[in-house]
Amino acid sequence: MCGIVGFIGKKQAAPVLLDGLAKLEYRGYDSAGLAIRNGNELAEVVKSQGRLKILAEKTDNGNALVGTCGIGHTRWATHGEPSRTNAHPHVSGNCTGTGSGQVESEVVGVHNGIIENFTELREKLLKHGYTFYSQTDTEVVIKLVDYYYKKYTHDPQEAIAKTMVRVRGSYALCLMFKSYPGEIWVARKDSPMIIGIADGETYVASDVPAILKYSRNVYYIGNLEMAKLTEGTATFYNLDGDQIEKELTEIKWNAESAEKGGYEHFMMKEIHEQPRAVADTIHSVIKDNKIDLSSIGLEEEQIKNISQIYIVACGSAYHTGVVTQYVMEDLAKIPVRVELASEFRYRKPLLDKNGLVIVVSQSGETADTLAALRLAKDKGIKTLAIVNVVGSSIAREADNVFYTLAGPEIAVATTKAYSTQLIAGYILAMQFALVRNEIDEDKLAQLITELRTIPQKIEKILEDKERMQWFAAKQVNAQDVFFIGRGIDYAVCLEGSLKMKEISYVHSEAYAAGELKHGTISLIEDGTLVISVLTQSSLYEKTVSNMVECKSRGAYLMGLTTYGHYGIEDTADFTVYIPKTDEHFAASLSVVPLQLMGYYLSVSRGLDVDKPRNLAKSVTVE
Repeated sequence: MCGIVGFIGKKQAAPVLLDGLAKLEYRGYDSAGLAIRNGNELAEVVKSQGRLKILAEKTDNGNALVGTCGIGHTRWATHGEPSRTNAHPHVSGNCTGTGSGQVESEVVGVHNGIIENFTELREKLLKHGYTFYSQTDTEVVIKLVDYYYKKYTHDPQEAIAKTMVRVRGSYALCLMFKSYPGEIWVARKDSPMIIGIADGETYVASDVPAILKYSRNVYYIGNLEMAKLTEGTATFYNLDGDQIEKELTEIKWNAESAEKGGYEHFMMKEIHEQPRAVADTIHSVIKDNKIDLSSIGLEEEQIKNISQIYIVACGSAYHTGVVTQYVMEDLAKIPVRVELASEFRYRKPLLDKNGLVIVVSQSGETADTLAALRLAKDKGIKTLAIVNVVGSSIAREADNVFYTLAGPEIAVATTKAYSTQLIAGYILAMQFALVRNEIDEDKLAQLITELRTIPQKIEKILEDKERMQWFAAKQVNAQDVFFIGRGIDYAVCLEGSLKMKEISYVHSEAYAAGELKHGTISLIEDGTLVISVLTQSSLYEKTVSNMVECKSRGAYLMGLTTYGHYGIEDTADFTVYIPKTDEHFAASLSVVPLQLMGYYLSVSRGLDVDKPRNLAKSVTVE
């Protein structure tokens, strides 16, 4: 959560920081702030509650703040309510923390993460004469740095190292010291941070889009490492103070991919980018009509010996895991369990030593998923990550990595990352099935040929998006919506329901259609919208029967099915058709109208599609 940006160079820092924070506002938008150094002058801190535009107006888009070194932050509130007082940056001195102006404090900093033992640390600091103006754990850690800085040798490196040893939790810290005006210090544990170098200037951020237009060459700072940033240089250290050598990584994304490109919202742009993202992901591992997993590192002997697959993920990534479970078990005949990452490690899972743990995360930084990965590795289980961000924590720590090629995804509600994760799941299932002799080369070739048609078929669905816009507008006053389906269709319902509730704030639930009569049907009233997904031929008639049960109790029915199932119009009040495909791949098509439904319903209700309340893009805290 939260967005961090830092800059030190020759140009004015504040406009660069505001520009970077604008690219990170999907990580938090409760409040924002800047701290700017101008040579040896004291740091000037400006903070505001609310969206970043308020801070931009307050500082004349940064032009009112003079200085070439600074740090900035956009907040997703964890400790303490959204307010100007709780906004970052925080300072080590005893001040109100609410206003603007120069601060006498030795340490000024911003933070992403959660300090778990902040109460204990706060009590310790109170005994040493510190006072606190905010409700945040961040103020505690900034003052702890100040405490160690003054107690020992007034050395930033040693003060930060001692703080890192003392703190429990997750953090990305970005700090400036009054006595070191030409430096920014950073430290990291379990929260993402990248450092870019270009043209004698240095950038730091919590995610790639913030610095993409300035630098394509970045360093990834490792866990429990720190770095000193100066103009055009970054020097890395471990906790013992030993210098660490790092290699630069080139980011392949282009800067334009992180812009709206003429669309009203990032979400709609990213919905339309799905054909390209899906095609790129397919082409990355399918060559000459064969699947090539050499870049992932999985060998055939390993695949043959897999006894059990555990797919671990959160949110929409979990939903792609549910689809993959159906496809993998049907094609490859390998038992698959899909686990919520937030529950996985706490229930002390029993893992087969010949199993494979597949973790799925767009950002590669999802805290619960990262913790699940580490648990699997601690138990000696082989791990495979499906991630979208090169060099992310999960990508670096997993034994094998399948990179999806979605490009930067800015909207909080995922669309193209979800679609590329589905593709990764299909391809793994197909190759595992071939290697384990569950399908032959001819069947694989048929599946590959069909898979290649998915991008074009998504484009076909998008050509008729105005029909979904019309229908969503008619549902603008909906209070409760239910999604029903069976098999893969149920997995798609989970995602469709999540899309609706997270951006339109309409209460929605997804149910396996056969479960309706076990209690849920009591919630159906006159006019209740029930959305049924019916793409699996063997389950089609059974789901139609469930629709009839809902209709007899007053439900208004939307049916989503493939072309050819025209009899559905006798039951549904509104029908959406998608192109035919191999039914293993149907989720890639049926999810698109549901994405559009959530989007247009949110727009009709006058909501901010890209920044839904209380949510942030990357959940990097537990």
